[in-house]
Formats: sequence, structure tokens, C-alpha cells
Amino acid sequence: MPELPEVETTVAGLREPLEGRRLTRVEPRRPDMRKPFPVDLRQRLTGAEVTSLDRRAKYGLIATDRGDTMIFHLGMSGRWVIDAESVNIHDHLLLETSEGRHLALRDPRRFGFVDLLPTAALDVYPAFAAMGPEPLGPAFTAAYLKTALENRVAPIKAMLLDQRIVAGLGNIYVCEALHRAHLSPKRQASTIALKSGAPRPSANALADAIKAVLNDAIKAGGSSLRDHRQTDGDLGYFQHSFRVYDRAGEKCPTKGCKGTIRRIVQGTRSTFFCPVCQK
Repeated sequence: MPELPEVETTVAGLREPLEGRRLTRVEPRRPDMRKPFPVDLRQRLTGAEVTSLDRRAKYGLIATDRGDTMIFHLGMSGRWVIDAESVNIHDHLLLETSEGRHLALRDPRRFGFVDLLPTAALDVYPAFAAMGPEPLGPAFTAAYLKTALENRVAPIKAMLLDQRIVAGLGNIYVCEALHRAHLSPKRQASTIALKSGAPRPSANALADAIKAVLNDAIKAGGSSLRDHRQTDGDLGYFQHSFRVYDRAGEKCPTKGCKGTIRRIVQGTRSTFFCPVCQK
């Protein structure tokens, strides 16, 4: 499933053909995505000008001058295709701008979806209402992590995947960030706080590692393991920089570490880590 860097990369690729452009055609083509298109999607978006594009967690946001925002989720295999030569059977939504640009939301596995609501209501949208802070935003700090996790007995990896704790983190980047911070994914979440209530150095290391790995992945265009492609059709390249994810049996890349990357299962998800340098 596309995670935060893949969605951020997608949104960035949509800005040039969409931002400040008027939508002259909005055509929902198939009814069998994860949920039906809003019945008034075509009416509310046709003729509207796109004023901004943004991201919340793993959702893309396309705002218009009519006070509406279209929300899209890429599901397992979704991607936006710009100026394709022909319509594909898996193109679920077509957009055309007054400049003649054509955009298609393509999703072969149909786990994605599109929603539409007043921009002023975004904060109370059910998927967003209980979300934690954005990991690349100013509210996400070591002090915040300490407060959010100080009474949690669950493994720290499970807590970082909880969208109520941090918005947008997924399995790949949590594994990578924990390795950079030298923290075991099995470690009890509350242990990043001292008994005094202050954050341990590990909390600072983890907050910094999360920000760094996400920024590195965005610069690389995200990770292409199966379906993800950027809007220009190029693959993402961050998978070539994985330190632990999908590297079971390989030598740990930490300088001086003699460990071997292991795979375990936590909550039905594969976890990759070094049992030697991650404590």
C-alpha cells in the first residue's frame, strides 16, 4: 500500500497540471472501487478551479474555489496517470482541465476511493478526526512522542503504526526508522520516557529518524515494490536504500555491527530488524 512518501510524491506530481487550472471534465467511470463515488462529484467539480493540492496522512487532497475538497486514497495499487494516450480499463476517474491536460485515477485492484466534502469540514472527516500529528510537521517532536507513548505497554512498532499516534506512518518506514534509531520493534513503547517523565535520548533519536527516513524517501520518489509509480510513470527508488525492510538474512548495514537482519511477524505484519544493534 502506498505510504506517506508515495502519496506526497503523487501530490507533488499533480500540482503542475492541476493547481490553478479549471476542470472542464469530471467523469467517474466505474462503480466498483472500495466505495461508490459521491453522487454529486461531477456536478460539484465540473467548472471548478483547483486552488491547492495537499496531503493528510496517506490521503491526497484537491481543493477547489467552490469550497470543496476532493479526497483520494490510492488503496493498494492506485496511481494518477497524466496525459495517457488512451483510456485504460482500470481508469476509475477521468479529469480534464481547460488547458487540455488529461488525468486518470487508475486502480487495478480497486481498493482506493474518492470522496468529496466541504473544505471547512475536513477536520471532522471521520478518517481525520482522531488522527495524530503529521510526522513531518512541527507538532511531531520527542516531547510529543514521550507524552503519547509514556503509558503504553504495547510494542513500540505497533504504536507507531497507530494513526491516532502518528498520521501516515506505514510498515516500511517504521521498520526503517526504528533501525536508524537503534530501537527494537519489540521494545515496550513507554520505555522512551524516563521515570521523571522527560523523554529519553531514544525519543529524540526516534523522532529524528522518522523525519529523516520520510524525507529521504520523498526525495527518492517513494518506494516501488509492486505498483507504485510517480505521476510521470517513473518508479520510486527508495527501495534501493532500505536498511532492513525485506532484507532478512542480510548483514546489518550499521557500521561495526555483526548482526543479521531478521524477520518476525507482529500483528500480522512482517517486521524486519537487527537483533544486535536494535535494543
